Amino acid sequence: MTISQKLADLGIDLPDVVPPVAAYVPAKAHGDLVFTAGQLPMISGALPATGKVGEGHGLIPASDAKEYARQSALNAVAAAAAAVGGVDRLTGVVKVVGFVASVPEFTGQPGVINGASEVLGEIFGDAGTHARSAVGVPVLPLDAPVEVEVIFSYA
Repeated sequence: MTISQKLADLGIDLPDVVPPVAAYVPAKAHGDLVFTAGQLPMISGALPATGKVGEGHGLIPASDAKEYARQSALNAVAAAAAAVGGVDRLTGVVKVVGFVASVPEFTGQPGVINGASEVLGEIFGDAGTHARSAVGVPVLPLDAPVEVEVIFSYA
């Protein structure tokens, strides 16, 4: 089954590639790998939420942030696919790095970034297993709650 067929079976429409907000490209192929820039959870050109992840008034719940990590991963798939000539050229996921803008006492970054890892597993199956880092940071570009970068293999 091709990746485009798998996406259709899952009911996932890849988003448009998010334009860069600074001096970089959304993804770059090198050898048999394609590296994405950090992808924010943009939906139709806007962030669904801004601020810090944590528990309490005015903070973004981890469950919402997990969905934003999922969206960031889908944005990464779209960027990588555009860089290599189509989603069906992507053959797997090598590494995911996830950043979570969170309050100091929040330690659930791995659970948040599971949103990215899980959707990549749904899309790529066994080829979607990957190495990963999940890092808490004080702030991200545009005050986004999460950012995800992915290294894909392609043919």
